[in-house]
Amino acid sequence: MQSRLVTTSPAHVHVIILDSGGGAFAALTKFANEEKLAAASLTAIGAFERATIGWFDLVSRNYRKIEINEQCEVLSAIGDVAIGDDGKASLHVHVVLGLSDGSTRGGHFPSGIVRPTLEVVLTEAPARLRRRKRPDLGIALVDLAGC
Repeated sequence: MQSRLVTTSPAHVHVIILDSGGGAFAALTKFANEEKLAAASLTAIGAFERATIGWFDLVSRNYRKIEINEQCEVLSAIGDVAIGDDGKASLHVHVVLGLSDGSTRGGHFPSGIVRPTLEVVLTEAPARLRRRKRPDLGIALVDLAGC
């Protein structure tokens, strides 16, 4: 286990409302880069007309894509923002999506088309988190030593 106190001061809170038709992950990544966010947590609720989620396969060291090709409710979206290997904001988000029959699908969130809205609360910390690619796993994880 690792831990590090990254801030004791109040954080900035951004509320972002995404409209129908836009790509959620791309829009949030663009926002994080425009605002030069280096450390933040994210929560969201809303809906998508379609989305892609992923399940990480440790053996193949890759995400298995799961396509959701129907209207779905974003019951929960949680994630974080850190600085990636390229020096830009890197989002890591997981979602639980509710389907019309009451079942759910969940996993890593790489894309979703908003319909009718996505309400996002992004809480910025006055700190810097660093996400580094782990060759042994094939994914980028927050590296507290790099903060």
